[in-house]
Amino acid sequence: GAMPKSTATCNSIVNLMYRATAWANVADNAASSPLTNTYVALHTADLTAGTNSQAENETVYTNYARVAVARSTGWDAASGGATDNAATISFAQCGASGATLTHVSTGVGSSGATAVWHYGALNSSLVVSSGITPQFAAAALTITEQ
Repeated sequence: GAMPKSTATCNSIVNLMYRATAWANVADNAASSPLTNTYVALHTADLTAGTNSQAENETVYTNYARVAVARSTGWDAASGGATDNAATISFAQCGASGATLTHVSTGVGSSGATAVWHYGALNSSLVVSSGITPQFAAAALTITEQ
């Protein structure tokens, strides 16, 4: 069977990925050009673990774009193997054509088929039409390492 990770290890992984916090004796060397942002994307259907592309089922409502969240300050310190957004994450207001949003992902690119770090279903679907601005209030988007 699968071997679970300790909570301390999960916290270290989450802090390394989302806060750029060194993990002593594991990932504490300085990268020459580390990522400065993570990117949050919205989707109209589930992603598949094998695809590893934030473009999979990504919404295309009018004006949509992924949102950059700073690795330095955009996520809270990990606790219990999880982190959440430190401030509101607001997407562009929908223009003429909308979509039904069902999933969210985090990853490494502002657009295109870039790597997915975490993904999951929204608590409930959100129908986005003209004038609607999708957002996650502070602490509403929780990322859990298991």
